[in-house]
Amino acid sequence: MTDLSKVLIVDDHPMFRVALSSAIKTVYSSVITKEASSIDEASDLLGRDRNFDIALLDLNIPGVNGFDGLLRLRTEHPRLPILVVSGLENSQIIEESLRYGAAGFLPKSHGGDVLAEAIGTVLQGDVYNPSHIEHDTDTLPDAVKEKNELIDRMLSLTPQQLKVLFMLRAGMLNKQIAFELDVGSSTVKKHVSEILRKLCVYSRTQAVIEVSKLEQSEMKDIEARFCRQPKPS
Repeated sequence: MTDLSKVLIVDDHPMFRVALSSAIKTVYSSVITKEASSIDEASDLLGRDRNFDIALLDLNIPGVNGFDGLLRLRTEHPRLPILVVSGLENSQIIEESLRYGAAGFLPKSHGGDVLAEAIGTVLQGDVYNPSHIEHDTDTLPDAVKEKNELIDRMLSLTPQQLKVLFMLRAGMLNKQIAFELDVGSSTVKKHVSEILRKLCVYSRTQAVIEVSKLEQSEMKDIEARFCRQPKPS
């Protein structure tokens, strides 16, 4: 087993930080774990102590958009392996995390044995990619499959369509959406039609019902993904 002496856990949920720390110490009994509830706190810890072997990072932390936290830590500490630990089990989120420099991606739904495997893989210099787990859909509960499929469909929307969808969820009418976005009603109608097509539903009400199936943290992760897309010139 690869040696592990010090781990940084970056997550805004205290109970999850404790759970991760306990799971790591079950496998690596002599390991030292440090915790940070924000990117600023993590940056400060890493600035004062360069002896961390790995950092476990939740993407959905208050105060950062999308992959900004990952990018900041990668920029400030390029030699530190960062294993993303996320509540989203979505192939596009995984792929983007790895593209932005994560040394691996671990869904929060997996247990301590998988965590140990992921850490071991990263410490050996390899990238931990759970795609073999992600795409083994036969082993996933139907509810998880449906949610992952819904997230994939939502990620196919354009940034403007996502804004319109959020406004639909807030109960806004087409004319109100048009006023907010400073576009014509016909443009809003086109956006709504595309939203319905991409979400595979037949009405605005059905679209809102589908979106309501997602947790608030999942909605934030989806919204944050679009924050990093270049704005049209």
